[in-house]
Amino acid sequence: MLLELTVRDLGVIEHSTLYLGTGMTVLTGETGAGKTMIVQAIQVLMGGKTDQSMVRSGASEAVVEGRFEQKDCREIVLRRVIPIKGRSRSYIDGQMASAAEMSSLGEQIVDLHGQHQHQSLLSARVQRDFLDQYSGISLSALAAAKSNLATLLENLNKLGGDDQSRQREIDFCKFQIAEIDASQISNVDELIDLEHMEDLLADAASHISEGLKAHILLTGDSGAFDQMSAAINALSNRQPYAEIEKHLRSVSAELLDATEELRLLVEQIEDDPKKLNEVRERRQSLLDLCRKYGGTLSEVLEFREKTVSRLESLSSYDESAKQLQESIKKTRSEIVREAKNIALTRKKNGPGLGQKISSFLPSLALANGLVTVAVNGDDPADQVEVRFRANSGDVERPLAKVASGGELARVMLAIRLVLSSGPATLVFDEVDAGVGGEAALALGRALASLASNHQVLVVTHLPQVGAFADHHVVVDKKDDGVSVSSTLKTVSGNERVIELARMLAGQPESKSGQKHAIELLEIAAKERQTA
Repeated sequence: MLLELTVRDLGVIEHSTLYLGTGMTVLTGETGAGKTMIVQAIQVLMGGKTDQSMVRSGASEAVVEGRFEQKDCREIVLRRVIPIKGRSRSYIDGQMASAAEMSSLGEQIVDLHGQHQHQSLLSARVQRDFLDQYSGISLSALAAAKSNLATLLENLNKLGGDDQSRQREIDFCKFQIAEIDASQISNVDELIDLEHMEDLLADAASHISEGLKAHILLTGDSGAFDQMSAAINALSNRQPYAEIEKHLRSVSAELLDATEELRLLVEQIEDDPKKLNEVRERRQSLLDLCRKYGGTLSEVLEFREKTVSRLESLSSYDESAKQLQESIKKTRSEIVREAKNIALTRKKNGPGLGQKISSFLPSLALANGLVTVAVNGDDPADQVEVRFRANSGDVERPLAKVASGGELARVMLAIRLVLSSGPATLVFDEVDAGVGGEAALALGRALASLASNHQVLVVTHLPQVGAFADHHVVVDKKDDGVSVSSTLKTVSGNERVIELARMLAGQPESKSGQKHAIELLEIAAKERQTA
């Protein structure tokens, strides 16, 4: 629902803000006052085309902003800027957006009907959706079956292509598995261990030499151990050094253990070029596997498991393919069945929808109008076309080719009276073209009925339509000899009576006109109460 509309420097409107409520709102005013500019402002917000001629004379840009409440009660703000130079800019909740995005969003919240406006009824998809809604058709089962078929076909394709391609892939999988198995990976940390071993073997001679040198320094004549023993003997049985002597004896014991450990380590180190070469070859072969099948040995083993699974799938192709093909056949039959049922339902209900819509046309000043709904095409008969004739003896033709803006708006109004759903906000411009007298009252009555389920905004010249509104906005144009500007004012009470009198007789101060206006308001109020 449109809550607030602000227009600045668009056409004759300098700066105006319109606050809208629920129900039906009419926009009235003298010809050329700028009523249609309000509709155009809404069209601009819906992603409609713009051009520099829309910008008010003397202004650098035109700005239109709209605050909407969506079905989930969340508010959203749309903004469109039309500069005198360059391309227009669009914003959704302050974020830049394309006109296409604005249009897509606009289709969900506003429907515009009238001359030179975007008319959703001309869309084949919308016409088909109307019929489906009227018929109670759900497309979910058909859509789910089509989605399932796409998945099944994809899975069948994944099983493998032709016999030659599948056999090549089987052979390749076997080769990969055999290559990984030949490496006999038992420890995923083996590369780390091999790296340490390679470092040790590569410098074995130096390691042994330096180890022996250190052992001699510790145990040889006048070595560290002898020096430590001499120091301990010097301090032995001397009370001031008792604690130090105790500490040195502990260090001496640790030094003895370290010396023995050093000896054992030196003896364990092998200076074996052959073994070094074997370690290097093993490490390189594992690194090659990692480059082919994964960054680590863990990933190599994971790749093997996936390849085994793929090989099993390829090897059991015949059975798997048979099962998938049976499912595909079943799903295709389901699609055919669902499509046939939808087509039958559409063809069955098409004439009824046309009759229902046509039944409202006489009350909308289309006494001889007729709407038919043609349903064609292969199942599910997606080619749904609304056809229309305005006069007796005419042949019904596609709506877009024969309906004027006013006729199209009234056909849409009739459809809306048959179906209660659609965008929350409906805007009608020129809906009353060529209508008067009792037909005008019927038109006002129909719009008021529609407003029970929608927010309805109507640009009208008919006082009979204006009398049925919940809210009445007057568009007034002022010309000071230098520039022209239009303002918006919501009227009620006596001000509304005066405006209706102006619409009736062109004389707002006319007592008889005001009396007639009051009578119209009373008639409309009474009819709305009994509706």
